[in-house]
Amino acid sequence: MSPTNGKLGAEYEAVDFIVVGAGIAGLRAAMELAAAGRVLVLTKEKLSESNTAYAQGGIAVAMGGEEDIALHREDTIGAGDGLVNAAAAAVLVEEGPLRVEELLQWGTEFDREAGHLMLTREGAHSRSRILHAHGDATGREIGRALLARARSEKNIQLVEWAFSTELVVEGGRVCGLRWLDAEHTLHAVAARAVLLAAGGAGQVYSDTTNPAVATGDGIAMAMAAGAAVEDMEFYQFHPTALSLPGAPRFLLSEALRGEGARLMNSYGERFMERYDARLELAPRDVVARAIAREGASAASSGKEIIPAPVYLDMRHVKDVDLAKRFPGITAFLAEYKLSLSKNLIPVRPAAHYLMGGIMTDLDGRTTLPGLYAAGEAACTGVHGANRLASNSLLEGLVFGARAARAMREEPAVADVKSQSTTTQFVELEGVEEGIAALQAAMWKHAGLLRDGATLPETRKAIAMLRELVQPVPMEQRTRRMHEAMSMASVAEAITASALAREESRGAHYRNDFPKHDDVKFKKHSVLEKNKVTFQE
Repeated sequence: MSPTNGKLGAEYEAVDFIVVGAGIAGLRAAMELAAAGRVLVLTKEKLSESNTAYAQGGIAVAMGGEEDIALHREDTIGAGDGLVNAAAAAVLVEEGPLRVEELLQWGTEFDREAGHLMLTREGAHSRSRILHAHGDATGREIGRALLARARSEKNIQLVEWAFSTELVVEGGRVCGLRWLDAEHTLHAVAARAVLLAAGGAGQVYSDTTNPAVATGDGIAMAMAAGAAVEDMEFYQFHPTALSLPGAPRFLLSEALRGEGARLMNSYGERFMERYDARLELAPRDVVARAIAREGASAASSGKEIIPAPVYLDMRHVKDVDLAKRFPGITAFLAEYKLSLSKNLIPVRPAAHYLMGGIMTDLDGRTTLPGLYAAGEAACTGVHGANRLASNSLLEGLVFGARAARAMREEPAVADVKSQSTTTQFVELEGVEEGIAALQAAMWKHAGLLRDGATLPETRKAIAMLRELVQPVPMEQRTRRMHEAMSMASVAEAITASALAREESRGAHYRNDFPKHDDVKFKKHSVLEKNKVTFQE
């Protein structure tokens, strides 16, 4: 079925299932749900715009049998720094091969060599198990294949430019949601169950590899309805985003380091040996902090330095056709007159992936009946404190399918009315300035390196943004006002969880508590009703 531009057919005024998000988790879930009833898939922009589409590195999957599966599980748990849910990791690696075989059957074009799937290696993986598509466009290719499959299902309606604003809760149960269409009409639609697969929240930070749509709306909606969130302090900062004045924080895939790229400081030194024996293929949290420290060290040393103090160096790599292996990265760098084979590429960390999210079980159930979550918006604990490279696409596939199977068992909804109302938006000045202030405060105080004395500074920017937007009634807020409130809610959850975890673990580093505290904090943080607790 072709996507609609914010318009529903009459038969979809009440549906069986609603999926928010058209990335890998949402689309895979929709296909599983289509056999059980009518499915409405809402995406806030065009169908191709999601974090899935920007995933360059690949999808990790153990296609080599039981030993490979066991090693993938060990690598996942090892990267998570003591906090990975072992049951979730087992589900991920054991069901992953079947989900990837489905992708192949549905026409996904993974890269091959001599007819065989090409497998590469990335940081913290013990063997080569990363599949790529079109070199560095894996997420986009998987999204293409899934979308083509979803469009062939008569029970799935795909609606673009649909911004989900609020869950409908009746009698303690989620039974639908409200959303804005492209023509400023506010809809309320009933459903047996709602899946939030709305992606991450990188836009809460000033420096991020995430697209503009990643404002944490699904997580914020769940919290507003009373659902618990988990492990929100664990935000992964990708070590190597392009660092050029005036250029976006374009992701420079970890696969570059898998093919031999080295990290060099401004003095021409390869520095990772000072931080980890695995060098450039150490876990992302280790590499990101090493880059940050090398830059800070160079900047404070008093020596003359080049403006971008840390570089990715592939000039020595001669046995790989870099332009063919990384066509997207090559083309982007060429816009700035840079070449992987000829130039040092300036890099610095940027917010990339939220390991936490809406708290779920292994079947996507949240703490609210009728509400499910999958993908980056959800937290099963599968990533622990630090996600293993290229596990995110696999997570979306595996847990999107599992959540959908559980949703099919939900009972029908009774006595919930669907309605549509044309809204009159309020014009409000200062929203963009408030968002920018929030992003800057989060980057400075709740980024790579945190401290209990300064973390609360984020709350000043959060409060200012909320005080600006909150007086405007929900039905009169523009999409950008809703996004501002989503970012404020997610920023507060990150701040509260980071303050409560008085230790350093994985992607969460506290200058004032630089070591692990396994006695108190080898547990998951859970934020519910504005209170953080720690649970096994």
